[in-house]
Amino acid sequence: MELTNEDLLRLNVLAVNADAIRINENSMAVHGIKGDKELKVTLHPQGNPDRYLRHVRELLASIGLNSPGGYPVYIQRWTRMGQVDTVRLSSLLKLAEPEAVMAVVCSPGLTTDLARLAWWCEPQAEYARRMLEQPTVAADPLGSELAAFLVEHLPFETEPQQMLETVRLVLQPGLIDESLKQRLWIRGRSSKSYRVGFLQTIPDELPDPLPARPELSASQAILGALIRQGNPYARLVEKLLDSPGQTFANTVIDALTRPANQDVVSALFKAVGDYFSPIRTHTTEIRQISEIDAVVDALTTTEQGNLHQLLHALPELQVEIRAMLFLAHLDDAVLTPILSLTDAVGSVMRKKLQPVSEPLIQNMNCLLGKHR
Repeated sequence: MELTNEDLLRLNVLAVNADAIRINENSMAVHGIKGDKELKVTLHPQGNPDRYLRHVRELLASIGLNSPGGYPVYIQRWTRMGQVDTVRLSSLLKLAEPEAVMAVVCSPGLTTDLARLAWWCEPQAEYARRMLEQPTVAADPLGSELAAFLVEHLPFETEPQQMLETVRLVLQPGLIDESLKQRLWIRGRSSKSYRVGFLQTIPDELPDPLPARPELSASQAILGALIRQGNPYARLVEKLLDSPGQTFANTVIDALTRPANQDVVSALFKAVGDYFSPIRTHTTEIRQISEIDAVVDALTTTEQGNLHQLLHALPELQVEIRAMLFLAHLDDAVLTPILSLTDAVGSVMRKKLQPVSEPLIQNMNCLLGKHR
């Protein structure tokens, strides 16, 4: 079955002139866009419509990529790895192939103009997430449009990892307003994936902040003097005693109550590791809780000096300081020995994670002053 002469002629004209092309299979129409103008070719299929559309796509691939057999298989394999060269990107948007659009939105060479064309081709949540990972797109007015789309469709997401990624991406600066941010935070009461997204993106600007601990005002002058001397431990202790650190610690404990699956747990532990990383001393991943004490004991002379200076000046905070050092060397790597041996989720997963989750909660509670 071949394309009709009329369709063949019009599709050739469309493929040469359009910046991007999409197909509406329900109405059997091919749409193109050129600047602000939209173009349309109504198809006249003879025989099986699906087979006819395959011939349409083969024609578009032949014109756009000089690939008579259709969308190249090797590009399909590279699509989600972002390995399609930039020169080819504009041509991919003329193929009316979802995988070709994915190749564009995953490419490091994605521009804001190409992003707008890709969004016109396929307005889907996965494409929006991929594009918002690009700083140039997130900073463009298109970024707010993509974020609004994702938030609107978020209640219909069923995969915890996609929920987490959506929240993480839309919380980037300037994409959503405070009222919408608060709504997402409230939803996190029942879906902890939301809370992990907050911890990853805005750990020091979490909604519903807790007050600073009373110990902060009592030790503010000493901490300030040590900070001016360049003591990194004093700087982090000050933040942890203040409202941002207290809210972060409390939210981590809350998120660990009912994490949905292993991906969410891994993201949570990574968020903790990132938060305390300014005082991390090891260069290799720690996979056993028991290794942390050994790493802390092996501080350099300068690090020991800064730490002893802080402990000598504020001995009443030694429990908090020890908890801070423990958490600084804890991240998602400690989960590997456990998660590599199981695919459990829910309560079974949480039980298996207790050897690492309980020390995390215990040390977070120390920062909250609940050891006293």
